Parts: sequence; structure tokens; C-alpha cells
Amino acid sequence: MRINFLRFSQYTEVFQNIYGALWAGKPIINNIRELSDYPARSEASDALSKDLKIRGFKFVGSTICYAHMQATGMVNDHSFDCFRKREITEQYGKGNGE
Repeated sequence: MRINFLRFSQYTEVFQNIYGALWAGKPIINNIRELSDYPARSEASDALSKDLKIRGFKFVGSTICYAHMQATGMVNDHSFDCFRKREITEQYGKGNGE
């Protein structure tokens, strides 16, 4: 969406502060045991969505923002029985994922 690109380029510096406030470099680790435990949104995605809408972005509901947070590693929603959960969470303590 062109409008979102234009808005993003206007607020690039602001977004660095927003992401810093929401994320602080540490992923949110959810304790997923069952399918019903998977959230579709969170307080952080609600706040991000609200801020983006105020800035004129379109198609940025809380669920879309939460999916973005999952995709970028801001949220770890791997279930306890997923082999990747331990592999990924062990990397958090190493700082840069190496």
C-alpha cells in the first residue's frame, strides 16, 4: 500500500523509538501449551496499531501488528513441544543470535 510506504518514510526516526519502547531488544515469550493458548493480539500490538492509525496508516489492526511482531521475532509463540522453542530461546542469551 503506497500510503503506508509514504507514512513510514515520514516517520522512520519515530518508529525507531516506538520499536525500542515496545520491544527493548528482548522477545516476548509466550507459554503456549495448547492451540487455544495462541493469542491473536496483545497489549503491545494494540498500542502499535493505535499509534500507526493515528499517523495515517491503513490496514494496521492489532492482529496484523501482532503477526508482524511474530514474523520479526518480537514475539516467540513456539509451543513447549516444538523443537525450535529451546533452540531459539537459547539464542536470546547470546545477544546477536550467533
